[in-house]
Amino acid sequence: MKYNIIGRKVNLKDNFKERVYKKLGKFEKIYSDDAEATVTVTLEKNRQTVEVTIRDDSMMYRAESTALEMNDALDAVVDILGGQIRKNKTKLSKKLKSDSLDSYFAEESDTEDLLEEDYTVVRTKTFSVKPLSVEEAILQMNLIGHEFFMFRNAITNEINVVYKRKNGKYGLLEPEN
Repeated sequence: MKYNIIGRKVNLKDNFKERVYKKLGKFEKIYSDDAEATVTVTLEKNRQTVEVTIRDDSMMYRAESTALEMNDALDAVVDILGGQIRKNKTKLSKKLKSDSLDSYFAEESDTEDLLEEDYTVVRTKTFSVKPLSVEEAILQMNLIGHEFFMFRNAITNEINVVYKRKNGKYGLLEPEN
């Protein structure tokens, strides 16, 4: 696994980096050698936020935690990632073994309403679009912790969006023919 450790508004010491390698190293057996772990540490008002994103081919895990000490936040993030992996282990292993899980990841675009009729896009993200079933798209949406997920429907070959409803169930948006 490749590691990318970023410090925002904070200088990261070597012992913290070694702790990251040790803590995330226990997940290396799950991922391929091409997997990439991005660890971002941000200092804001005496609180330290640690965000970890692990990408590997068709899978992405993300967790974030805030604590007074970055080591405590890192421990919490590793626990969250472990929980995500355990929760989805059987579903993911079935999908990975059958090579039917091709996915991509959508990140929310941040937009701001500056004036009533003037909209400015402040962030744009691009990603590859691979065919997924609706169930696989819901799984990926839950893994990255978003409220919606855009994907190409493997059956209709159209762009669809799954989203989480207020009642905890899921919705699907399809284009009209």
